[in-house]
Amino acid sequence: MPAHRPGSTRGAVSALIGVLAALLAMTVALPGSAFAAQGEGDKAIPHPEQDWAGSQILKHEGGSTTGEQPLGLLATVEGVDVSSHQGNVNWSTLWSSGVRFAYVKATEGTSYTNPNFTQQYNGSYNVGMIRGSYHFALPNNSTGAAQANYFVDHGGGWSKDGKTLPGALDMEYNPYGATCYGLSASAMVNWIKSFSSTYKSRTGRDPVIYTSTSWWKTCTGNSAAFGGINPLWIPRYGSSVGELPAGWGFHTIWQYTSTGPTVGDHNKFNGAMDRLQALANG
Repeated sequence: MPAHRPGSTRGAVSALIGVLAALLAMTVALPGSAFAAQGEGDKAIPHPEQDWAGSQILKHEGGSTTGEQPLGLLATVEGVDVSSHQGNVNWSTLWSSGVRFAYVKATEGTSYTNPNFTQQYNGSYNVGMIRGSYHFALPNNSTGAAQANYFVDHGGGWSKDGKTLPGALDMEYNPYGATCYGLSASAMVNWIKSFSSTYKSRTGRDPVIYTSTSWWKTCTGNSAAFGGINPLWIPRYGSSVGELPAGWGFHTIWQYTSTGPTVGDHNKFNGAMDRLQALANG
């Protein structure tokens, strides 16, 4: 009978461990695997196509959505905002109706991009509109800096061509859970600062902030830290803009209805066309 050599057993065990490790590595690498590794910001987003600027505002705050344009306003410019929810948009019809600017959803978190972005972003530009893009924030998904970089890398950039608005940061009620994404007011303010400063370092522009006064009060403690820096895009579906968040003495854009003609969300720029062009030019 051959003698048993301990070294051979250790070798066999080591080889077996190596095979198992290789199999595990292959399993981790498989897309959709139960063991698939997730990096920061790769958390699943259940229904990003249902998240657009104002989708959660209407749900939580309500308001009139008749689609009628508010009366008695001073010089304004009509605009729209769109996302994959609208699919391919008839930009010629919107232009003919008097729409002169558009915001297009580009991204959400750090894993979603709007599949209709090219048609919407380029289509609005091609009919003559001034257009920009926006990011639907998920502050519990990844850092503000990570989401700003993802946004810039996937359609959120800016160029001084006279036709591109600074990118917008959509801050509203969490479509997937706690209203304030589980963040304290100070943590939320820091998250927005991180996004804003990163976006400016990448593009040279301060992003527009889209938010409602009610959400802002609840989730930032009504912070006044951004009013002197970031233009305000405010949703309120009624006859007037109403109370503004702390720090802002005026709004730049007002989303006044979610049931406008051709596409739902219609906006008013607070000023004449030359001021809108100035915002685009920086």
